[in-house]
Amino acid sequence: MTPQSPTAMSSRSDSALFSGATLRELTVPNRIVISPMCQYSAVDGSADDWHLVHLGQMAMSGAGLLIFEATHVEARGRITPGCLGLYSDENEHALERVVSFCRKHGSAKLGIQLSHSGRKGSTRIPWDQRGVPLRPADGGWQTLSSSGIPRADGWPMPEMLDVAGLQSIKQAHVEATRRADRLGFDLIELNAAHGYLLHECLSPHTNHRDDLYGGKLENRMRYPLEVFQEMRAVWPQEKPMGVRISATDWLKSGWEPDQATIFCQKLRGLGCDYIAVSSGGLSLNQEVPLGEGHQVLFATKIRNEADIPTMAVGMIYRPQHAESIITDQKADFVALARGMLFHPHWPWRAAVTLNADVDFPPQYVRAYKSKWLRDCERDTAFFSNN
Repeated sequence: MTPQSPTAMSSRSDSALFSGATLRELTVPNRIVISPMCQYSAVDGSADDWHLVHLGQMAMSGAGLLIFEATHVEARGRITPGCLGLYSDENEHALERVVSFCRKHGSAKLGIQLSHSGRKGSTRIPWDQRGVPLRPADGGWQTLSSSGIPRADGWPMPEMLDVAGLQSIKQAHVEATRRADRLGFDLIELNAAHGYLLHECLSPHTNHRDDLYGGKLENRMRYPLEVFQEMRAVWPQEKPMGVRISATDWLKSGWEPDQATIFCQKLRGLGCDYIAVSSGGLSLNQEVPLGEGHQVLFATKIRNEADIPTMAVGMIYRPQHAESIITDQKADFVALARGMLFHPHWPWRAAVTLNADVDFPPQYVRAYKSKWLRDCERDTAFFSNN
C-alpha cells in the first residue's frame, strides 16, 4: 500500500525536514512540530501569563506547527488541578489572549490537543509528589474510566462510565471543539494515548466491559471512533484533525501495533488527517526499551499499513536524525517536546545544520543574519553526528 502523504510544497532548501506540507487547506512551512506539553500552571483550567510566555516563545521558534498542551474537555477530566481546560467561557477567554499573541508574533500554525484524563486524573502536580493521587480533603475528585480498575495499588477506584456518562463526555469533546474553532485554531489533535480515557477504552488491560463498548477489538474501538466522528462533524471541513495514539502498551496481551493499525485505518475512513504515534503510559508496569527514536518504527508501520500521514515523536534530538526520518519516509512530520524545552530555538539551529532557511521574528533578525553565529552553530558539538 502506498502511504497517503500530505501535499508537499516547495522548499527554501534541499532539506526534507524544512520542506512545506499541506493537510486539507492548512499549509505548514516545515515538518517540525512542537508536541503538546503539559505545564500544570492553569488556574481553574484557564491559561495565565506562564502560557503566554511559554507558548509565545514556542510560536516564534521557527517550527511549522505548534500544538498547545493537553487541554481538557471538562474539569473532572484534568490530570491535575493545574491542567489547562476548554470547558468554560472563562477558559476560552483566557486562551484567546495566548492565541492572539502567538498569531501576532509567531510564524507557527496553531493546533490544540483535546483530552480527558480518565483514571489518571485527580493527581498532584509533578513538582509536588509527582503522580500521587489527590485526596478528597486536598481537592481531589472522582475519576472516571471505561471500567472500574484502579491505575495501581493505592490508587482510587475510578467510576465505570455508563452509556449516559460516555455520551456526556462525548458531548464535552464536541463543545470543546466548537470553542477551539471560535478561538481560531488551525488544527485539532484528539488524545487517545498515554493511558488517558480513550486509551483506557482501547486497551484490554483497562476495558473489561461486557456491553457494545467492551470485549472484542471492534467494540473497544467504538467509543473513541464515535468521539472522533462527532468532533469531526463540527470541526470545519477545511481544517485538519488528527489523533495521538499509543501504538503499544508495552505489556503482554495488551494494546499492540497491529490493533493500533486497524484503529488508524478506521480513523482515516472517518476523516482523520494524521496520526501522532507515541507509546505506553497505561500502566506503571510497562517496560519500555528507551533509546533515540525508539518509537519511530511504529510511526512507519502505521504510515505504511494504514495509509495515513504520521508524526514521529520520542527522543528525537539531532537535526540529522530528524532529516533522515523525513527523507527515508519513516514519517511525514517530526514532533519534538523535551528537545524544545532544552533548546527553544531548535528549528533555528537545525536550519543552520541542514543549510536550510527558517522564519525569524524581526526583533531577532540580527542574530539570524550573523555569519559568525551560523559558523559557530555548524561547528557545535550539540548537533554533531557523534
